[in-house]
Amino acid sequence: MFAFARSRRNLTYLFALSMGSILIIFAAIAYYLGSENHLQVFDEELYSTSKAITANAQRRLYRERWQVNKDNIPILGDAIPLNGKLIYVRWYDPQRKLVKSSGENIPKGLIFAAGFQTIQINDINKTWLRELTLPVIQNNVVIGYLQIAAPLTPLRENLNRGRLFLTIGVPVTLGLIGITGWFLGGLAMQPTRRAYEQLQRFTADASHELRTPVAAVLSNAQVALMPPEDESEQRFRLENIEEIAKSMSTLISNLLFLARHEGPLDPTALKSIDLVELLRSLFESYQPQAATQNLNFTLHLPQQPLYLKADAELLKQAFGNLLANSCKYTPSGGIVKLQLFQRGHRAVIQVEDNGIGIPSEDLPHIFERFYRVGNVRSRQTGGFGLGLAISQQIIQAHQGQITASSVLGQGSTFEIQLPLT
Repeated sequence: MFAFARSRRNLTYLFALSMGSILIIFAAIAYYLGSENHLQVFDEELYSTSKAITANAQRRLYRERWQVNKDNIPILGDAIPLNGKLIYVRWYDPQRKLVKSSGENIPKGLIFAAGFQTIQINDINKTWLRELTLPVIQNNVVIGYLQIAAPLTPLRENLNRGRLFLTIGVPVTLGLIGITGWFLGGLAMQPTRRAYEQLQRFTADASHELRTPVAAVLSNAQVALMPPEDESEQRFRLENIEEIAKSMSTLISNLLFLARHEGPLDPTALKSIDLVELLRSLFESYQPQAATQNLNFTLHLPQQPLYLKADAELLKQAFGNLLANSCKYTPSGGIVKLQLFQRGHRAVIQVEDNGIGIPSEDLPHIFERFYRVGNVRSRQTGGFGLGLAISQQIIQAHQGQITASSVLGQGSTFEIQLPLT
């Protein structure tokens, strides 16, 4: 369990790292693009204001019929406020010397080139400004430079709110990503966890099933190697070894079968078979055993054949395991019924008996490997608890399904559904 907790934690770390990296990169890009967009809008408003001031000055020149020369100084009109306030408006002559201004005190010469600049004035609050210097041209002659500046305080406040939102939102979102990753990791690990638990249980059960017969073989062999006092006793020991070896061979064969026939079968290996004839032959092969146990063994088949693509030998093994269980757990004088009928496009095979039945708490587990009802590990009834698991695997390999219903003390019914061709 520790390994799964560690795997879940590592999976959560990887998920949070990948999603967190994407989130941080996205937040950085969004912040950058947002700040650029806000600055562009601010610049457009600043430029519109400067053009309005310039147009006002040019109109006044035209009305007063001024001649454009180096001594002409346009009259600055009333500044159009940007967001309610401009820090200063300045007019420079073509030689970039200040000739007129309003607002904050400034240097006497034009230091910056035409265009936008972000500057900081050395006041108490260290205010940041966005400054625009625009050449004023009339009749293809530069008659001066207009320079205006507006505070970046509203823009910076918006960006500060955005940074505050990201500073709080990104860690919170990372936390939610981590919680989601932990939850999704748990869901993703469930099938692996179940498979691991089944593998552990399968390994423990297989080890148990093999340990007991190996110990029995060793014990009988050691006794048989002693000087025989009675030849019949030695023969009995050797017969026990043979019987146990056959049982172990059956167990190993079943384990190999379960390992080799995992998943669907190769369609090219399947042949069209008549299910009616297959069940009839299987019924005939089990009749002697049923008669020996004094069981009423009945068969109900349709008149017309039912064809499907299948491996006949595997289906015989699957049906045979069900019949063997019914015969084994039905007392003398009981009934075992094998029947086949069609339901839609599927063939339905039912093996029904009125035997000892299966407790309701054991019913969901009967198709698990090495599972015995009541978890009893004695061999009073024989077998290793693999028959039903093999039957289920064979049916599922044929794209079918197998179900079981039972009432304790009244009997059991196993139903198999297989697709018809």
